[in-house]
Order: sequence, then structure tokens, then C-alpha cells
Amino acid sequence: MTSREQGNEAVAPISRPSLTDGSLFIGGARRDAVSQRRRDVIDPSTGKKITTVAEGDAQDVDAAVRAARAAFDEGPWRHTPARERGRVLTRAAQLIRERTDELVALESIDAGKPVSLTRIIDVGNTIAQFEYYGGLAHSLAGATRQTAFPSMAYTVPEPIGVIGAITPFNFPLILSTVKIAAALAAGNTMVHKPAEDTPLTALVIAEILAEAGLPDGVLNVVTGGGEAGDALVRHPGVDKIAFTGSTAVGRAIASTAGESVKPVTLELGGKSAQIIFEDADLDVAIGKAIEGFVFNTGQFCMGGTRLLVARPLFDTVSKAVAGAAGGVPLGDPFDPATVIGPIAGARHLEKVERYVELARSEPGAEILAGGHRIDLNGGYFYAPTVIVGMANDSRLVQEEVFGPVLTIQPFDTEDEAVALANSTQYGLAAGLHTRDLNRAHRVASRLQAGIVWVNTWGMLDPAMPFGGLKQSGYGREYGPEGLAEYLNTKSVIIATA
Repeated sequence: MTSREQGNEAVAPISRPSLTDGSLFIGGARRDAVSQRRRDVIDPSTGKKITTVAEGDAQDVDAAVRAARAAFDEGPWRHTPARERGRVLTRAAQLIRERTDELVALESIDAGKPVSLTRIIDVGNTIAQFEYYGGLAHSLAGATRQTAFPSMAYTVPEPIGVIGAITPFNFPLILSTVKIAAALAAGNTMVHKPAEDTPLTALVIAEILAEAGLPDGVLNVVTGGGEAGDALVRHPGVDKIAFTGSTAVGRAIASTAGESVKPVTLELGGKSAQIIFEDADLDVAIGKAIEGFVFNTGQFCMGGTRLLVARPLFDTVSKAVAGAAGGVPLGDPFDPATVIGPIAGARHLEKVERYVELARSEPGAEILAGGHRIDLNGGYFYAPTVIVGMANDSRLVQEEVFGPVLTIQPFDTEDEAVALANSTQYGLAAGLHTRDLNRAHRVASRLQAGIVWVNTWGMLDPAMPFGGLKQSGYGREYGPEGLAEYLNTKSVIIATA
């Protein structure tokens, strides 16, 4: 989810972490859940329990929202000069940099992420987000406007209030901190409900921000399951919900929030297509096709899980991708050589298996690679899977699998390629490979996606916004657009005659 570049400095091996306090973070302090219940946290690479965290419920959410409400209505944060808010975020970025090894270890054991990628992508991107929004906070400004009557007219950007952030299991750090950094830069306060399966780094980030100078109650973290999430969406003290997750859950959240006309930002599912035209650089295109569906074990809402190939290249590309897929290093996330880790949980692994079984029953479908679990240390591993011959209206082509499963389809014309790429309910990301600059611009303009990559895949930077069309949601994260999602605009008109 960021640049794949890595520095030349030697990186010491990362050991499995000594796990810290798994209690809630409310009002600047750790506390147990009111119910005293705990939830097991499982290492997906072994299937074994690694620790427990507090199982928050509606009572805990209420306490967190009250803390955030008081911090917004009565505390200093919203009135703190934007430059100083930016300095707090920048200090947090430095503290995260100093605790990189700890966060890499926690994120890897919690989500099954290979440490080599977690350091560069997850922790590296988190640092970049805090630095970016720490700097962008300095630019917050309104504007004067000319009116048709004698007046002094201007706009003022203001924080929305208490933000409820609900985040998924696949990128716990990145998808949490992009909301946190932008919302805090704008002067809001927050309650964060991380994914029930991957809550560990959220608690550490809250402590780091407190150490960086964030006042008590500005950021609160409630770990738990669906009860906590539903209570957060419904709470009258919450002014906006920012959600990343499945389209089905996003629809439910939007419906519930709509009852109180509460604004929502939704970053939902995807079923993104990469198009390889006849004039593409095949070495680059094949490499990006593989990376696009195995990255993060396919648990990437912008994963390139549909490959559309010009018919003259179809056999060559299909064989090359299938042949290479099995050679991508898979195994222990704490092995620096590992590129593909486990699926994040047992239930999700079963879901991936069910989707692949659809291919076995579809006439004409052929599994060229993978299609099975890998028995390794009791973990939730699944072989990278490449499938051809699926009909475009099949569930495997149309629905989000969220695992390392790629379908490949041929096309004959540019129009057909675009039509196939746009043929799902989703519109999160898309990509194309061509040496023709005119075609690149032309096709990019026709693809129904919030972000389009040309001759690459998955490149994200805090300065460039992303978000969905159609059933992939609405609103934007990253960039100035991401900051704007956490601001209201007030107009002030003063008569001068």
C-alpha cells in the first residue's frame, strides 16, 4: 500500500513480541471492560492464542464517547492552533519510527503479515501518514468571497466533532492511522473500534499519541466485536462515522447512521481488474499481475484479482502467471524471506475455500495453480490460486473473495476490455498495461474506479487520494481530500453598509 522501495541499511531480524496490556484506552488511561470479559487474539500463522484483549460493549463505548465528547466540547484540542496539532502528529511519527521493531512484531503476529513487508509498507506508511497530515494541518485556511451585496464574506473550516472510526483486519495500522491522522489534524476527537481479530497495534498507537502530547480523551480505543461497533454507530454523541470494511457491513452502517442524518465515509469492497494490452511490457505486466493478487495474501480491497489479457497473449500470460505463483515464498511471517503469510483467520480461510470450490463445479473452468490449503504449523495458509475459463457472470469473477485467488479472462478489443473491467458492482481500483500513452489516458478515463494504475499496481502515497465508486463506497482517504472529510465549512457574512 505504499512504495515498495527499501533502504540499503541492514535490518535486524524481528522476534515474536512480548505482548503488552490488552485493556481499553479511554480518557487517556487503560481500563478493563465494564463486563470484565476478554477476547482471545489468535496468531494466524499457528492457530494458537497469543494474548487476550478486553471485550468492550455498549457500556464501554458510551464511556469512550463521553470522554471524546468532553475533550471536544470542553478540552483544548479543537482550539489548539493547527500548527501545534501538526507538531503533535509529527512527534508521533518520530515516536513510531523509534518503536518500529515493536510495531512490526505486533502487526505481524496479529495479522500474519510478513515482517519484511510490514516494516516497509505498514509501519512505513503509518509514519508517512502522520508526517503528511502533520504538515498539511498547517495549511488549513478559509477563503474570502465576493458577494453581490456590500459585505465581508469568508469561509471557516471547522472540525466536525466526535468521529467514530471502525477499521478492518487486513491493514490494522494503515487503515486506522489514516483516519486518526486526518481527523486529529482537523481538530476532531475520536473513538476507534479496531477489528476484533487484530486490535493490538491500535492500543499502542493511542499510547504513542498520548506521549506525543495529545490531550486525554482526544483518542479513545475500544476493542471488541459487533456489539461495540453497533453501539458506536448508534451513539448520539458521535458526529460522524468513518468505516473501512465489507460492502454488506457498510450498507448496514450507512442505513443506521442515516436514521440520525449522521455523515459517513465508507471505503468498502473491490473486485479490481488489471488489463494487459498487446503492446504491454510483458515482464512488468506479469510481475504486477502476480503482485496484485498475492500481496497481503490477497486480503487487499484494491487487489488486482481479475486479470484481463489481450487474446493473442492469453496463453502466454496465463502460463507465466500460474507458473510463477507457486514460487512466491510462503510461510512463517517472521522469516525475512517470506512474501505470503497466512489468511487472517480460520473463518476467512473457509470462505476462500468455498469460492474456489465454485470453480471446480463450473463447466470450462480450470485451476492452473493452487486451489488448496497448505499444511504449515497449524496456520491458515492457502496456496496462490490461478483460474481460467470462468464465465464473466460467475460468482468467483463478480464477488470479492479476499484471498490469493486470481481469475484470468481474454478480450479482443479495447472496448471489450473496458466493459469487462467495469462489469462488477465495485469501483475501487483498476489498472492497465500499455506502452501507448494515448491509450493509457483514454482507457484510464473510461474505467469506473476511484484510482487507476498504469504499468504498475498498488502504489499509494499519503498525498494521493483513494476511495470508491458504486458499491465500493464514497468519500476519500489520503491527500487534502482525506483531510476535508473531517471538516465542516462555515460561511460568515458581515454587512458593511
